[in-house]
Amino acid sequence: MNGICTLANDQVYDQLIALLNSIESRYGPSMPVCIYPYDRQTQRIAAAIQQRPQVQLYDDADSIARWDQFARQVWDLHPTARQRWGIPPNDYHRVGTHRRFCAFDGPFERFLYMDADTLLLDAVDVVFAELNQHDWVVYDFQHKDLSHVYEIDLTNLAQPQVFGLARLQTEIFCSGFYAAKRGLFDAQARAHLLTCLQAGEAELLYPMAPDQTVLNYMVMRSELTSLNLALSLPASERTGNSVTSPHFEQRDHLLYDRGKRLMYLHYIGLSSQLFSRLCAGENLDFPYRDVFLHYRYLNQPQPVLRGARQPYNAAPSFRQRLVKKLAKLNSL
Repeated sequence: MNGICTLANDQVYDQLIALLNSIESRYGPSMPVCIYPYDRQTQRIAAAIQQRPQVQLYDDADSIARWDQFARQVWDLHPTARQRWGIPPNDYHRVGTHRRFCAFDGPFERFLYMDADTLLLDAVDVVFAELNQHDWVVYDFQHKDLSHVYEIDLTNLAQPQVFGLARLQTEIFCSGFYAAKRGLFDAQARAHLLTCLQAGEAELLYPMAPDQTVLNYMVMRSELTSLNLALSLPASERTGNSVTSPHFEQRDHLLYDRGKRLMYLHYIGLSSQLFSRLCAGENLDFPYRDVFLHYRYLNQPQPVLRGARQPYNAAPSFRQRLVKKLAKLNSL
C-alpha cells in the first residue's frame, strides 16, 4: 500500500492542516496519511484528524523508542556535536525530528514523506512509480549545496573510499520530500551504519541539520539505489519547489514554473510561528502566502486579517523596539 507521511506536533498545527487539505485536494480521501509525532504535544492534531478516517497519528511506542535510541547512538559518536549545539551533555539537538525514520517501520509498504511545511500541488504517481526501479526517490536541488548535509571542510568526504565527488554531486537530497520503502533499515542495517560511524565517519555529519545529515548518510552508506527527479527529468519538465524562488506564477491556487505545474511547494526556512501568527489574524506577508491560506482554510472561512499587510521580515518599528527595551529593563 502507498501512503504519504509527515512529522508534526501542535506547534506546526496550521501548516499540517494546510498539508492535509492539499493532499485531499489532489486525492480526496483515497490517499492514506500517517503523522509521526515530533513529541507528545499532539492533542490538537489528534482532535483535528478525528474527522479524517484516512489519517492516523502513529502510536507504535516500540518503533518510536527504537528510532529515538538510534538517533542518540548516532550523535553520541560525533566528536563535536554537543559543542556545536551548545547544550548539556545528555541533551540532543532537535531529537524529535529523527522520528520521521519511523516510516521505515510504518503502515505503508511504499511511502512519500513530506515535511509539514510543504503543500502538495500535483499528483505524485510518478514518484511512486519510480520506486519500482529504485529504493529512494527525491525531487529537489539540495545537491547544489552540500554545506547543510555534510561537513564539507573535511578533505576525506570526497575520497572514493567514503562517497566520492560524483556521488556527492548527484545523490545529496533534502529531507523534506522523499519516497522510500518500509523495512529498508532493519536491525542489521542500523548496526552496520553505527559501526561505520564509530570507525570515524561520524565526523562527516553536519550537526546543525541533524535528521537531514543522518538520513543522507544512511542512504549513501547503505548504497541504496536512488533517483532525483530534478536530475532525471528533462529540463522542460522539471520545476523548482522552494519558497525561496520568487518567479513562480500563481493560477487557481496552484504554482507554475515556466508554465510547468509544481509538484509541491516547500516553505523552507520560514518559522512555524509566522504561520501561527498569520492564522491568528496578523496580516503578515511572505512568499506565496495566499496559496497557503487557501489550503489552510479550504473547508472553512479564512480569518479576518488585522491592519495593513506587513512583510514578515520587516525591521521592527520604533514602538516595537521601545516596548522590547522597556520589557528588558523591567526584567532586570
